[in-house]
Amino acid sequence: MIKYFFVLFLFIISFGSGMSQSLSQKMIEQATITGIVEEENYFWVSTYGFGIWRYSKKDAKWFVYSTKTGNLEDDLFYTVAVSDKFVWAGTSEGLWTLDRKTDKWRKRKFAQGGEWGNWIRSLYYDEPEKVLWIGRFVNLTKFDVAKQRYYDINLTQGSDLKSNNIKSIAQDGDSILWFGTESGVHKYYKKKDYENKTAWSYINNNGRGFNGEGDAVSVSDFLFTSSNIWFATDEFVTREQPGFNLGGIYRFNRLLKWDRYYQGNGLPANGVFTLSRTGNTIWAGVYSFDKESKKEVGAGVALVDRITGKTRKLDLNQTNIASAKITTTYFDGDYIWIGTDNGLYRIKISNPLAQWSAKK
Repeated sequence: MIKYFFVLFLFIISFGSGMSQSLSQKMIEQATITGIVEEENYFWVSTYGFGIWRYSKKDAKWFVYSTKTGNLEDDLFYTVAVSDKFVWAGTSEGLWTLDRKTDKWRKRKFAQGGEWGNWIRSLYYDEPEKVLWIGRFVNLTKFDVAKQRYYDINLTQGSDLKSNNIKSIAQDGDSILWFGTESGVHKYYKKKDYENKTAWSYINNNGRGFNGEGDAVSVSDFLFTSSNIWFATDEFVTREQPGFNLGGIYRFNRLLKWDRYYQGNGLPANGVFTLSRTGNTIWAGVYSFDKESKKEVGAGVALVDRITGKTRKLDLNQTNIASAKITTTYFDGDYIWIGTDNGLYRIKISNPLAQWSAKK
C-alpha cells in the first residue's frame, strides 16, 4: 500500500510539473504515423512513407514491410487492421492484405466509387463477427473474412455526398459501430443485417446534433465511456468559408446534451486528429488550420479531465517528442503511444489508476 501511494505521488508530481524526458521513448524515427493496432504478441503501425511496421512485445524489436526492405510494393499507408490470419492496410489506391501464413501481400482494388473509391482511410476488424469494415472515401465496405466476400454499402444521405465519405470507424460496447464521415456520423446496430434500414441511424449538425454548429461536421475519431461519447472533429475554415468545419471535441451524453471543447474554452486549437484515454484523462492530438497555406499546423497534445472538463496542454519540451503534429494515439494499459508526422513515441503512464479505470 505504501509503495502504491508513493508511485501515485511521483506520477502527480511529474505530470503536474512536466514529464521527464526519461519517461518518453522514441520508437520510430522520421516517419508519419497513421495508425496503431495491438494484438496479443505485436503492435502494428502504419506509416505514410515508410511502410508497415511490426513491433514484437517479447523481443522489443521491429520488423518492417516496405519497398526498401523489398517485401511490400507500397509505402504510403493511411490505416492498418489485424486478425490472427491476416493484416490489412489501406492506401489511396486500394487495400493491401498480408497472409500471415505465407507472409505475402496482395492488393485489391474496388470497382464501385471510381478512383476515389480506392482511397481507404479507416479499417476496423470485428473479431467476434469475423468482419473487416473498410472505410473508403466513397462507400463503406463490409468484408466477410470467413466467406471472403465484399459487400459495398452506400451511406449517402439525400444529396449530401460527404455523408458517404468515411473517415473513422469505432466500436461502442459489444453491439454498436460508429462510422465518422465528412458530414456527420452513422450509427449501426450490428446485431441486425446491414441491409435492414432500421439497423442504421444518422447524426449530423442539422438540428440538435453537434449543437447545430458549423456548415458541416467532419468526425476524425471516437472515444467511448459508459455515460458519454467523445467525438474528435476536423477544423477546415477559409476566408471564403469561415464556418465550414469549426472543429473541437464534442461530448455527447447519449441522450440530448452536447458539450463542445474548443479554443474558446481552453483547447489549444480547434482541429482534432485523435483521442485516447488514460484513466480520467483524455489525450487529444490537436491542430490549427492555416487559412493562407490551407494546411494543418500541429498544436501538440491537449489533456482533458473527463470528469471536470478542465483542459491543459502537455509540455512537449519535457519529452523528446520532436513534432507538435500528433496524428494518432493509443493507450495499451502501460504506455500512451504518440504518433506524429516525425516519428512514433511512447510515454510510460505510472499512475496505477490509469490502468484500473481505463477498463469499463
